[in-house]
Amino acid sequence: MNRVVANIVPVIGLEVHVQLLTESKLFCGCRNEYGAPPNSRTCPVCLGHPGALPIVNRRAVEFAVKMILAVGGRVNHHSLFARKNYFYPDLPKGYQITQYDRPLGTGGSVRIDLPEYFTEVTLRRIHVEEDAGKSLHPESGETYTRLDFNRCGVPLIEIVTEPEIASPQEAHAFLKKLRRIVQYLGIGSGDMEKGALRCDANISMRPKTGSDLGVRTELKNMNSIHAIEKALAYEIERQTGILRQGNEIIQETRLWNETTKQTESMRGKEESGDYRYFPEPDLPPLIIALELIESIGRQIPELPDRRRERLAQDYGIPDYDATVLTESKPIADYFEQVAATVTNRRLASNWIMVEVMRVLNEKNIGIEEFSLAPEALAELITFIESNAISGSIAKEIFNEMVDTGRPAAVIVEEKNLRQISDENKLTEIIDAVLMQEAQQVELYRGGRTRLFDYFIGQVMKTTGGRADPELVRRILKEKLHGG
Repeated sequence: MNRVVANIVPVIGLEVHVQLLTESKLFCGCRNEYGAPPNSRTCPVCLGHPGALPIVNRRAVEFAVKMILAVGGRVNHHSLFARKNYFYPDLPKGYQITQYDRPLGTGGSVRIDLPEYFTEVTLRRIHVEEDAGKSLHPESGETYTRLDFNRCGVPLIEIVTEPEIASPQEAHAFLKKLRRIVQYLGIGSGDMEKGALRCDANISMRPKTGSDLGVRTELKNMNSIHAIEKALAYEIERQTGILRQGNEIIQETRLWNETTKQTESMRGKEESGDYRYFPEPDLPPLIIALELIESIGRQIPELPDRRRERLAQDYGIPDYDATVLTESKPIADYFEQVAATVTNRRLASNWIMVEVMRVLNEKNIGIEEFSLAPEALAELITFIESNAISGSIAKEIFNEMVDTGRPAAVIVEEKNLRQISDENKLTEIIDAVLMQEAQQVELYRGGRTRLFDYFIGQVMKTTGGRADPELVRRILKEKLHGG
């Protein structure tokens, strides 16, 4: 869906807004709390009442500095707040306090990995600003729009890339990586469904060998990373079709319609002059001491790329496993706690990636809400490592542990699920099975070797799945080939 006219390629830039996990808002003491009753977290400051003065939230600034340092950007010692003037119903002041020509952070980059290559996306700036309120448009027969001002003044960082993203797939990879960094730093949830991470995309088409950018279109109203990828792919097709017909692209802002899977014109695109920026008169310059920057730098935790490399190296798991596990910091933490008490770390990673993540997806929960503590899963894996139980029995035990919360040891002993590894006992069972299946044995010895798996199945059925499968295979081969 992202085909382009020969010698014309897309150029994409992203503007990402990240809500910060501070306890209070950016310029007042109102709680920064998602899901509170409408208009219950407001005050004269965030509602813009005359005479109400803003005070900068130090914690929000520290979070922003942490993000800038994490992506290798430069923290500007001296930055300024500005007023961005526009008039929407959910912006009661009639302006937004943001940063314009003197942002808190500049530069930096984010590495993104795609199946066949990797690249670096350069960042232009990272600045601090306040969020606007939320318009709740007519639904269920209503004829009016409701306004919830709880979000007014919630602290944001805006991360602006250079226009150098080359495809919807690169945009998708960039947003996933950026969200992981935010989550690893602990400065934001990155939850797009709750509006904690939002993205506007700017896209134009230009000649493949040229340097001039084409006419830019801004895309809004995309509530998931997949929606952003689809909207960009659609817009590439739309703009390519216009150029193919010899027409010109109109500079505008377009909305993504998730129902029709199309972009729709919203308004003409504003430029910076339309917002009439000027320095915020109620806030002094934001001065960041070098000592504070260095202190925040020492607080930056191990980030996703480094952790992926370390997990693969320290635990001997494949790069693929390490990549999947580090997609989420809580899952990576869970894995390391399990791996600390088991010998077979690859087995631990497989169980987490397959069985644990299956339950998380089925229940639509995070690992923090998962009913099994790392120690409980480690105990189950230890049973498998010691050949006390088989892999198939382990899955049954795991499901019961999830449902009941009971330890693996209790379930194993109570239901007599220990694997049968006594060679003499298994030999007796196999002899009985082969005697009952005498006709099939003759067929096997006559050349129908595919019956071997049938015999294994019969032994496992007889033992309730508790027979050691490798030992069963060896004894069966000896019995069937020995006479």
